[in-house]
Amino acid sequence: MTETLLVTGASGQLGRGVIHHLLDTLKVAPQRIIAATRNPANLADLAARGVAIRAADFDDAASLASAFKGADRVLIISTSELDVHGGKRLKQHETAVAAARKAGVSHLLYTSMPNPEPGSPILFAGDHYGTEQAIKASGISYTIFRNGWYQENLFMALPHAIASGHWYTSAADGRIAHGARDDMAAAIAAGLASGATASTTYTLTGPQAYTVAEIAALVTEVTGKPIEVVQLPDEALTEGLKAAGVPEGFAPIVVSFDTNTRSGRIAMVTDAVETLSGRKPQPLKQFLEANKAALVG
Repeated sequence: MTETLLVTGASGQLGRGVIHHLLDTLKVAPQRIIAATRNPANLADLAARGVAIRAADFDDAASLASAFKGADRVLIISTSELDVHGGKRLKQHETAVAAARKAGVSHLLYTSMPNPEPGSPILFAGDHYGTEQAIKASGISYTIFRNGWYQENLFMALPHAIASGHWYTSAADGRIAHGARDDMAAAIAAGLASGATASTTYTLTGPQAYTVAEIAALVTEVTGKPIEVVQLPDEALTEGLKAAGVPEGFAPIVVSFDTNTRSGRIAMVTDAVETLSGRKPQPLKQFLEANKAALVG
């Protein structure tokens, strides 16, 4: 296969992970890979390996059109712009989809989230749903990866919970199958390099779904530190986060994750990671054991 593969957000953690798997796991020739980023200087190591580096700014349609030129399969990694009221991220993504169409891209791939349809409690779900709709309306064949929550996301809550002995949540008995970011990167890389032309949507998850209480019990087993899970209403959790120093605009976003968990919208477990990548996804306990020192501080 000689198709040219392009990855946006290539200097981010997921983008770098995808390119690592293209080069080192799947042995894709570097001459077939384009790494697009707002900061090309950050990718000197990939340039040295023969990967083409192109500047791409999601706020600049002309830069995207130039970056996508000659690319056959384009992976749009969702940007980090969390403008929940202004719609900036959706506009960025729509600009990228339009640029891909104009450039004659044959297959579009996109990193979304599980169940982003209207009604999702996640405050930025509309960005993902709107992008999925724009891709479907573009007429380009597509692969949508609905990435579940990363095991690495637990770094936001666990160090404080371990240190204080209390984990404040409003997730109740809702479950999450956290997955390793690198497992999802491997699956996405495989999809990008596959040459598949059918339009498909995959939901990527870890191998088992847990409640907050079950995660806390696993953490205690691994670290020896007891954690009491304290269930709160969403409003009280929001105020508690703000009192703890979480920025006022970001606290409701954090709480919306718990609302989403409580409503059962992130409880799914799929085999998509293994189907795409051929490897077993990392269990949560293995992640906790590998990161015990960082979590305990």
